[in-house]
Formats: sequence, C-alpha cells, structure tokens
Amino acid sequence: MSAWFDKLYDTFIATDLYPLLIDGLKNTMIITLGALVIGIVIGALIAVIKYFAEDNRSLKPLAALCDVYVTVIRGIPVVVLLLIFFFVIMASANGITVAILTFGINSGAYMAELIRSGINAVDRGQMEAGRSLGLSKLQTMRKIIFPQAIRYILPAIGNEFIALLKETSVAGYVAIVDLTRAGTLIRNNTYDAVNPLLCVALTYLILVILFSQLQKVLERRLSKSDKR
Repeated sequence: MSAWFDKLYDTFIATDLYPLLIDGLKNTMIITLGALVIGIVIGALIAVIKYFAEDNRSLKPLAALCDVYVTVIRGIPVVVLLLIFFFVIMASANGITVAILTFGINSGAYMAELIRSGINAVDRGQMEAGRSLGLSKLQTMRKIIFPQAIRYILPAIGNEFIALLKETSVAGYVAIVDLTRAGTLIRNNTYDAVNPLLCVALTYLILVILFSQLQKVLERRLSKSDKR
C-alpha cells in the first residue's frame, strides 16, 4: 500500500503536475455549465415554437426548421460536431468558447424534446384559462404553463447535465485541457498509465454521484411543494 502512495506522490506531487488536474476540472465545469445554459435556451425556444405551431399554421415552417435542426444535430456524433466547429466554422475562436457552443448546440437538440414533453404534461386547459384572463399566449406560457412544467422538466435537465459532464471528456480532441486531457498529459509525462486514469475516473464518479444526490434533493423539494 505504501508503494502505491509513493507512486501517487511521484506522479502528481513530485512532478508538480497536479495543477493540471485542477485546471482540467475547472475547464470541464465551465464547459458543462455554459453548454447547459445554451442548451436550455435553445431547447425552450424550440419547445415553445413547436407547442404554438400546433394551433398556428403560420409557425409550421419554423417548426419544420426546428425539426431539421434536431434531426441533424442528433444524427452527428458530438465529437465530429466539435471538430467541425473547431476546424471549419470557428477556426479562429478560443477552444473553450468553441466547446461551450458546440456542446450547447448539441444539448439543445435533446433539451427541446425534454422541455416539450414537460410542457405537454401540463393540462391544455391551462392555456385556455390564461387566455380567458386576458393574457397573451406568451404571457400564459411564462406565467402559468412553464411554472407548472418545471417539476416535469427539472429531473430531465439534471440528467442532461450529468450526460453533458461526461460528454465533455472528448473536448481534448481540440486541444482543450479538460479533466480527461489533463490525465492524458500527466500519463504521457510520467509514464504512469494507471494512476492518472484512475484519478480522472474517480473524479468523474464523485461529480456524478454528487450532482445525482443534489438532483434528488431538488426533486423531493418540488414534490413536497406540490403536495401543499
């Protein structure tokens, strides 16, 4: 056991390479949180457009365009999408910025259906009730439909956040020092193939467990507020 601790010390401390893991973790969280925000915004916009398009024929072409977006983005592996954005579309941009936008756009295609399902779970009569009170469709959506849909959407957003956290492990393909890339750099510099990989895997596992527990706490609070 002491030999293993000595090896850990030699790999991370003696070489002074442990800051790479800290920076990698920071970049991973920045990319994940930034992409989540973009994904929610895109997903909510598409969900609302498709919701209103069901009763408004003039929005049908826009809804069809949203369907094309969802189909195309879902059909391309995220690592290929990342390479396209980094080397073709945004070749001169910062790597982290490219990663945030790429993962956000990719997430938006999945968020759209998750948010749309949450909105559709709310009784359609709520829209009619809001309209009868003199609210516009957008006001009814913002003040009545969305607040009720949150309890259906939040668990899905939590799952998407965890999926995003793990998906960002491919960010190293475009020279971003994320958590996985940091482990690879340490492995290449120390020739220790085991401990850097174990450390990266353990860090991801701890993060997933932590955020999963946080999600359960939020879900319990929402269920309690519904019962009041």
